[in-house]
Amino acid sequence: MTVIVRAFRPEDASASAEVLRAALPFMVITPEATLWDTSHAAPASHYQLFVAERGGEIVARAEAGIAHEASTPGQAFANVYVHPEHRGHGVGALVLRTAEEHVAGAGGDTVYSWVLDEVTNRSFAERRGYRASRSAHFLRLDLANGTLPPPPEIPADVELVPVSAWADDPRPMFELDAECTADEPGDLDAELDDFEEWLDSTWRHPLLDHELSTVAVVDGTPAAFTAARTDGRTRYGSGMTGTARAFRGRGLAKLAKADSLRRARAAGYTEAFTGNDSDNGPMLAINKWFGYEICATEVRYVRDLG
Repeated sequence: MTVIVRAFRPEDASASAEVLRAALPFMVITPEATLWDTSHAAPASHYQLFVAERGGEIVARAEAGIAHEASTPGQAFANVYVHPEHRGHGVGALVLRTAEEHVAGAGGDTVYSWVLDEVTNRSFAERRGYRASRSAHFLRLDLANGTLPPPPEIPADVELVPVSAWADDPRPMFELDAECTADEPGDLDAELDDFEEWLDSTWRHPLLDHELSTVAVVDGTPAAFTAARTDGRTRYGSGMTGTARAFRGRGLAKLAKADSLRRARAAGYTEAFTGNDSDNGPMLAINKWFGYEICATEVRYVRDLG
């Protein structure tokens, strides 16, 4: 059957979300989130979502763009996802080539791509000139049938507050997120320095659950947080968990996450997912304490374009 790769259209939202859900069943995704990502991307990112049709059915997608928040120019990304039932027909190769051409045209000279740590997927990347870099884990927690550990004791100077408390002025949340993001391990450093862009990409994102996201406040100062992303049905995902530098070592991230997970379970969410860089020992330890189990691993591959 003929494979056609083209730019995403709004009417593709449901089908492309289903492809991602099938390829990465540990993700929290909705059609609304897909529409938001494609319509609110920063111009400097040159973000483009491509879809592949086979026999008139959308069977793959690729997200491509420039990592414009990185300090080194020319860093790009191209992440390809093929529905498991349609692998082995050349779909992935065609979508990847289209994504690479897009980022090259936007000024990218180095492209990064996440690949599931499976023989066929890694071979696919390596045959196309990609070399392995760091890895990251997907983790799952059974909220419906599992048992959460007793919550840590809350110190007298700490208050746990939903992020919705900053609805009128989210700038303190932006500043906290920016500081934590700057210290997050990864191949590419990132600097959040555009408040308006952050409002669009993070604060107003349809997956961010303002009521289930928890902030640990110390003597009136936001010190740590966990951002909850939910699909409005059964799935809860940790978007980001971090602590401001001045407050690290006090277990505040664990307090925030414990509060958020308990409230998520009470709200009817049955599965919790998160992702951790393999070198992020502190967060891996926290998630192990909660009962998360690794359910898959991805490897970051990189290729020099030219």
